Amino acid sequence: MDGRRRQSKFGSGAYQLTDETPVYVISVAAQLSGLHPQTLRQYDRLGLVSPDRTAGRGRRYSARDIELLRTVQALSQDEGINLAGIKRIIELENQVAALQQRVGELSAAVDGAAVAMQQREAQVHASYRRDLVPYQDVQQTSALVVWRPKRPQD
Repeated sequence: MDGRRRQSKFGSGAYQLTDETPVYVISVAAQLSGLHPQTLRQYDRLGLVSPDRTAGRGRRYSARDIELLRTVQALSQDEGINLAGIKRIIELENQVAALQQRVGELSAAVDGAAVAMQQREAQVHASYRRDLVPYQDVQQTSALVVWRPKRPQD
């Protein structure tokens, strides 16, 4: 899932359900991920997948958490990576995502600054006085001109 928002079918649509919305209790999350609830608790204790908590300290998993649980399971079972390695992979992936977002923000800022600079440059050019004669560079030649005064007529 990619973070798209889905409108709730109930009410006036004031409630927005996203991939980060914590809605699944541990038993449902375990079913959706194909894991035992005790495994989910262990992953939470290790900091691999940390679901949100209710006021009564109950775990609530989001769709993104479910996807992460499946990824952890695949890395562990299929790739043979230990849980410490999986935790490091998740941390690095989160860091890469944050850096990509920052690069996007900085690119947008640079683009905005370039547009502002072009607008300011256009303003400067528009402010030039039009009544002045533009200077034209005269080409220098290597021809020698000899001046001789006119002789008085006899």
